[in-house]
Amino acid sequence: MKITTEISLLLKSAWGDFRRDKVRTALTSLGITIGVLSVVLLIALGLGLKNYIEQTFESLGANLVMVMPGSGISSNGPAGMVGGGAEFDEKDVRDVRNIPNLKYVVPVYFRSIAISSADAEKIGYLMGVNEELFPLMDVKTVTGELWGKTDVGKKAKVAVLGYTIADDLFERPEDALGKTIRVESLRLKVVGIVEKTGDRETDRSAMIPYTATFGSLNPKKTFWAVYLGVPDEEMVSGVKGEAERILLKRYDKDEFSVTEQSEILKTVNQIFGIINLILIAIGSISLLVGGVGIMNIMYATVTERTREVGIRRALGATKRDILLQFLTESVVLSVFGGLIGLLLAALIVVIVRIWFPVALNLLAVVLAIGVSSAIGIFFGVFPAKKAADLSPMEAIRYE
Repeated sequence: MKITTEISLLLKSAWGDFRRDKVRTALTSLGITIGVLSVVLLIALGLGLKNYIEQTFESLGANLVMVMPGSGISSNGPAGMVGGGAEFDEKDVRDVRNIPNLKYVVPVYFRSIAISSADAEKIGYLMGVNEELFPLMDVKTVTGELWGKTDVGKKAKVAVLGYTIADDLFERPEDALGKTIRVESLRLKVVGIVEKTGDRETDRSAMIPYTATFGSLNPKKTFWAVYLGVPDEEMVSGVKGEAERILLKRYDKDEFSVTEQSEILKTVNQIFGIINLILIAIGSISLLVGGVGIMNIMYATVTERTREVGIRRALGATKRDILLQFLTESVVLSVFGGLIGLLLAALIVVIVRIWFPVALNLLAVVLAIGVSSAIGIFFGVFPAKKAADLSPMEAIRYE
């Protein structure tokens, strides 16, 4: 009970001091507010990027095996996956199609390219695939239809557009249906518009039969990757091993990679764990600066209130009382600034989530409150001790 009463009196005293100089109180807390805001937002953005990549892979289905050239990691394809190494062709597609327990085999020609309509031109992605991509990725149309196996055989100049690229090229995405778009020298009729998926590559892609790319777009008739869809998760490792065995007949081991989606996600999680630590360290610099600001202000406050300290000591206040008084003010300033920073960060995250999957987590909240409190204690000790060590007689005579 005694401790509760003492804490209550300390908080009331601190509140009274803050009310006397509201501007200085706000400016003192501002450094901590900015620091906490920086740390929480950096963590949220890091989680957002991680969520975005995970969503991209999940859109491909859980039981997916990806055959890619080289190491399989780069920045030129969907979700940052890559090229460099083997150049896959239709023979490779036919060979891997003989693997038992396969449901889908999708050759993928992929590149960033300018896509034009009669009135606009936008940078998007061209995906040359077969009809099996649509069930593999669970693609559904807003309007129109998906082209099929016959179109692949006829090298049909038809396209299914992602929702975003259709919206960019026409007044409404639905207006693209039946219109003609151009990709370099290739003219394509739009037969369907895909529902918005949230995956940047799919939403900004023109998906066409891979055979239609043969010619000026893809003279070598090669593929960036081959997706293998497996009906059951338990069959994934067997399919992966069989694909490696088949491809080793044509390529060296370091010229291609056969990767499960779970392996890629595991690597992504490890990378983002390190990135988040770096982001926290960068944001913590702002917190440190805010802490130094609080220490400077509290030192100035001790000087201004020297006579007050002397009077309190003369009336019986102990060194401990003075120490706790100034330390409480420092901690309250830090926690107040931390809470404001946390609320601002939460508001920004709610707004940004409309366009990008940023997220707050328990770590960010605990870090914000815990670190701001710790900074208040650490940087408040020095000025508080200075106030407590003042001689009562000298403090009363101070002018």
